[in-house]
Amino acid sequence: MRVMVLVKATEGSEKGFLHTTEEMEMMEAMGRFNDELRKAGILRDGDGLKPSSHGKRVAFDGPGRTVIDGPFAATRELVAGFWLWEVKDMDEAVAWVKRCPNPMLGPSEIEIRPLYEMADLQ
Repeated sequence: MRVMVLVKATEGSEKGFLHTTEEMEMMEAMGRFNDELRKAGILRDGDGLKPSSHGKRVAFDGPGRTVIDGPFAATRELVAGFWLWEVKDMDEAVAWVKRCPNPMLGPSEIEIRPLYEMADLQ
């Protein structure tokens, strides 16, 4: 089972990486966690995303397209980073997320979403 593991953004992550001692320690802890995921054969891909101020959205309405520049509102609904994992089931994904160091300096959330497989579409 493939899952996308989404690290939700916070006000802090939307400020960008500031290279503070706390942030550097957090990144080192995340690096060790990523190493564990790799050794377990679970990690397929993953990375952090720059703040939404660096991003753009394209809104679709029929044939029309509108480009919207960041930053975007509703910070808690934004994604700050992601992993793509291959796990046996959702329980295994939850168990791994529970082992994850806090990805932010304060309260944070991680969302796990299964990807569609070909069997789901037939």
